[in-house]
Amino acid sequence: MNKIFAKLGLTSLALLPSLAMAAPAVADKADNAFMMICTALVLFMSIPGIALFYGGLIRGKNVLSMLTQVAVTFSLVCVLWMVYGYSLAFSEGNAFFGSFNWVMLKNIQLTAVMGSFYQYIHVAFQASFACITVGLIVGAIAERIRFSAVLIFVGVWLTLAYLPIAHMVWAGGFLAQDGALDFAGGTVVHINAAVAGLVGAYLVGKRAGFGKEAFKPHNLPMVFTGTAILYVGWFGFNAGSASAANEIAALAFLNTVVATAGAVLSWTFGEWVVRGKPSLLGACSGFIAGLVAITPACGYVGVGGALIIGLVGGLAGLWGVTTLKKWLRVDDPCDVFGVHGVCGIVGCILTGVFASSSLGGVGYAEGVTMGHQVWVQLFSVGLTIVWSGVVAFIGFKLADLIVGLRVPEEHEREGLDVNSHGENAYNQ
Repeated sequence: MNKIFAKLGLTSLALLPSLAMAAPAVADKADNAFMMICTALVLFMSIPGIALFYGGLIRGKNVLSMLTQVAVTFSLVCVLWMVYGYSLAFSEGNAFFGSFNWVMLKNIQLTAVMGSFYQYIHVAFQASFACITVGLIVGAIAERIRFSAVLIFVGVWLTLAYLPIAHMVWAGGFLAQDGALDFAGGTVVHINAAVAGLVGAYLVGKRAGFGKEAFKPHNLPMVFTGTAILYVGWFGFNAGSASAANEIAALAFLNTVVATAGAVLSWTFGEWVVRGKPSLLGACSGFIAGLVAITPACGYVGVGGALIIGLVGGLAGLWGVTTLKKWLRVDDPCDVFGVHGVCGIVGCILTGVFASSSLGGVGYAEGVTMGHQVWVQLFSVGLTIVWSGVVAFIGFKLADLIVGLRVPEEHEREGLDVNSHGENAYNQ
């Protein structure tokens, strides 16, 4: 993810503190400003981006429950991140976890520098990634889960799934040592969250009336607004993962534009052919599909590769929310797995292909072939699926034992807004 490491000749984020001890590091004001702006953009993706996008996709009687779940889990993750999350994810440790050396951010000095920017900014930037990853999950379990169960699950899953996978990929852990390429979160964010959401959707069960009643998005303009916010915020997500205002950030920025446009077109025309009409919901879904697909690749592939990844990602996402969803027989109201899971997998695998310098990418590590890199990408995808799936199962089962997963059916039919939160989004 962090190209700054390569520029500094480092292989792991965990080595940065020792670098600072060896020689005084100086923060670059431009990189500091760039990273703070990128962090704010990623935070903007969660509140209000994900909240509005998911809120519009579900029924009007549950929209406030969705906004509440996104807002409160966002805050819970922020607190847990500062208490121990950042330390376990990014401090020096073993192949799977960091240490407790930075608990409550102790031992991180105000002037501590990582690469060319202050470490406090890195803490906030990575917190924004953890927050949006958890926010993605709730879309798969919307409209029928207890609010308290969501909070219990989040604490378990963040600790045992997100933190170790982030450490393995971005802090010199197991997958980084294996050579896995994930510039901005294909495995850590999208596949990780999508698998957890899929497990949750199965364990919570289908919504009352699913398959018999029409469950349509209650507010497509809200969906579009959320999509637009996510699109803008995603540039902080991808370009910011360069960890500096440099040429790699510029490449990631441009690739994000190109891939997303390609995905919107491929999804829209694919839907037009299959269903006879292009839809706004399809175009919005195409935006998300392209953004997800290019995320792991954006700093490694050339513009041509990004366009192909986007085109493939759009069609893959369309297949994921139609054909695959029927095969899985799952009630995933916001198509978390169909878009984030499928397109994340496609993007991770194609990263191994189009990172090749012969195809316009930045090239592989010395001695690495395309075949080997694709195998490494497949392995990282597989490990993430298994790890996240097992932890999600444990987290949801624990929540079920403590408070129960589902609200009573009569509460579900009346709506979570009034029964779980005592509010109504719209005047009756």
